[in-house]
Amino acid sequence: MIAALNRLVDLVEEHLAGDFDVEDAARELGTTEHHLRRMFSSLAGMPLSEYVRRRRMTVAAADVVRAERDLLGIAVRHGYGSAEAFGRAFRAVHGAAPGDVRRDGGPLRAQPQLRFRLTVEGSERMDTRIADHPAFRLVGHAARVPLVHWGANPHIQRHITALPPEEHQRLKALGDTEPAGLLAVSADLDPDRAEGCELTYLHGVAVSPATPVPGDLDTIEVAAGRWAVFRTSGPHPQALQRTWAATASEWFPANPWRLRPGPEIVAVLDRAADFSTATCELWLPVEPA
Repeated sequence: MIAALNRLVDLVEEHLAGDFDVEDAARELGTTEHHLRRMFSSLAGMPLSEYVRRRRMTVAAADVVRAERDLLGIAVRHGYGSAEAFGRAFRAVHGAAPGDVRRDGGPLRAQPQLRFRLTVEGSERMDTRIADHPAFRLVGHAARVPLVHWGANPHIQRHITALPPEEHQRLKALGDTEPAGLLAVSADLDPDRAEGCELTYLHGVAVSPATPVPGDLDTIEVAAGRWAVFRTSGPHPQALQRTWAATASEWFPANPWRLRPGPEIVAVLDRAADFSTATCELWLPVEPA
């Protein structure tokens, strides 16, 4: 995966002045767009689309300062159909309009070309299993919330605390298949995983396809497939978030699996009364790489 990501960076450089097609890049690299975007954003700390924009504007800034072309010509050269669209992208990266930078020589914010390198980590064992699971349903209460990478997500907390205590018991009684217990489900995730992008969060349980579902509950249909299941234990949610990050930096590069589209599920197996610590299972949909 490290070699594939470095080749991806090279492909970005080759297409800075034109359209960069992530699907074509994934096909050349023998993987999927979904997996490639997820691995890049997890390891680079930014979405692939944001990296492409920053690199394009870094190179474009040199043209702006040299003043050998008019701004429309520079915009077209770097893949923009108008000076206005180019100006918006340029300002978003550099914090100043192209005309101001041409006059003053700055400010400029460069994005260096990324290079991924393998480092020796993994000093802590990752407790993992691969599970083949038939089709099932996720049922419960869903809401659209922004993605928060670290710490508790206040939008999810408000969604859960708004439910009456007896509703949690009703959901628990309804669940009849793995993943067991009350579940935290993230669905409709943007593969880039940009901080603040919206996802569907469902607080609920897993049920078999034949289980009757009350009409007041939201439902997510999940196709049959394989799952990588990671068990975590410790301070919550920090231990879970560390494991989630380590799946990209350590587990996927070392194992012959890749992510496939589907919900990502957290099952809470045990927890302290105040939720300061917890033992969880993280279920990620996978397929052979």
